[in-house]
Amino acid sequence: MGFLERTVWRLLSSPPRGDPFREKSPKLLTTASQLPISTYSLHSGISSSSSSASSASSSSTFWMSPKRTSRWSPSRYIPSSIRSSVSKRQIAVVLCLALAVLVWVMPPPGSWRGHVIHITVAQPASSPYQVLLPISPTTKKNAPDPLRWLEQNSNNKHADWGRYSLSNFASPFVATVTKPRAALISLARNSELVGIMQSMRQLEYQWNRKYNYPWIFFNDEPFTEEFKTATRNLTSAKCYYEIVPAEHWSLPDWIDEGRFMNSLEYLGAIGVGKGWMISYRHMCRWNSGFFYKHPRLKDFDWYWRVEPDVHFFCDIDYDVFRFMRDNNMKYGFNMNILDDARSFPSLWSRTRSFINAHPEYIHPDADLDWLLDPHNSGDYNNCQFFSNFEIGSLNYFRSEANEKYFEWLDRGGGFYYERFGDAPIHTLSVAMFAPKSEIWFFRDIGYQHDINRHCPPHSSDRCFCEPTSMDENFYKLVPVESPQRKPDDTCIRQFLGGAWLDKRKDWSQEGERLYGGDGYHGYELTGLEQ
Repeated sequence: MGFLERTVWRLLSSPPRGDPFREKSPKLLTTASQLPISTYSLHSGISSSSSSASSASSSSTFWMSPKRTSRWSPSRYIPSSIRSSVSKRQIAVVLCLALAVLVWVMPPPGSWRGHVIHITVAQPASSPYQVLLPISPTTKKNAPDPLRWLEQNSNNKHADWGRYSLSNFASPFVATVTKPRAALISLARNSELVGIMQSMRQLEYQWNRKYNYPWIFFNDEPFTEEFKTATRNLTSAKCYYEIVPAEHWSLPDWIDEGRFMNSLEYLGAIGVGKGWMISYRHMCRWNSGFFYKHPRLKDFDWYWRVEPDVHFFCDIDYDVFRFMRDNNMKYGFNMNILDDARSFPSLWSRTRSFINAHPEYIHPDADLDWLLDPHNSGDYNNCQFFSNFEIGSLNYFRSEANEKYFEWLDRGGGFYYERFGDAPIHTLSVAMFAPKSEIWFFRDIGYQHDINRHCPPHSSDRCFCEPTSMDENFYKLVPVESPQRKPDDTCIRQFLGGAWLDKRKDWSQEGERLYGGDGYHGYELTGLEQ
């Protein structure tokens, strides 16, 4: 008898030892006494006549079907009173409907990983949120804490994943905060389609694909179908296409047209940027005092201005509109830089006359000191929030104080006799009518418009740009030929105050300029440390 035969024989002849399969299949797994040995062809030729005699009875036992066991049925868990009146088909329909509702409520698998857009790695920055708070004259006891808000609401906590978003199915037992009434707004011509598509692609990818705020496009003429189709294809959010009212994009009746044409010629001759363009004057005036009055914006409280052909370099993992609303912010900027003073020579004198005529509108906690140059008779230092990037409260601009200020400037003709810009006007407005604590520096958002570029430091895990120093864009908008006097400190440092104004003891501004420098490289903090 070979090894294989001996092994089989031992298995068949050994008594059962608690075989776990025996109870489940009592007829298929039998003991050696129940099996006909003659059914195995052993090479030794061993066969038993007695086994042959019993093969008939044993074979019938071997092929016998197992005893039917009771199957699990959901009906055993249904009360008999209901089971007698409800059919199995009705129960199946109810179960299918419940499963359908569950599938509808649950987010799709593809979005489960969408709530974490990037992995946060350890950074040398003192704060992962890159928060720089200005030195404020007053601090209220119950003032909002923006840094704490960012710690609690980042990582796309409030991302809107469409109809599958769990936030759309609020529990009646849990207090929920509604989504801000906000929109992305852009003033663009049909000819700027390529530029606005560039801006949309990056902002959608970096932020709005997660939050789905609507886009509102404005133009002084109807948009083409090509423009509408191309922009709709870049977002899953709603898009609106609006025409600027003619009275908001034309020469007011109190403007002397001859004087206006002389202004165009003069500013163009001395090299003031876009000083010769009529449409640019209309645009500055509309952005200063009319955009928030458009009927389409009456149902909105917040806006993010987006220009054609700009760049957004960084992933933004929180809802900027919720941040503005929850922290009672009025205005948010990304760059604070110098403007060409030849564009608005009378702006500050008209602003001072407004302050003298209406002191009741000035906020008790307003801080204008950082905008005034003590070494230049206390005049406006020409610093401005670069309004090509701005996130703000529409209700603030609709306020009586801001409206009165705009009307005061508009009646003076400065948008046409000079080239008043919306950037310095917005800057002076929020400085007068809001405390500095309600103005926010979006340092964490990398952005570029033309030659001006901002990139936060220590952000390689979420930004694709080279970090810029604090003073990178200070006077890029001021031509070399401009005779204006630059302030002793850069604009953003004057806004922040405190340690940002500290300079090295072995440095002097005059000494740096003597050796060909610009006089702004003596600060102890460069802005790249934190």
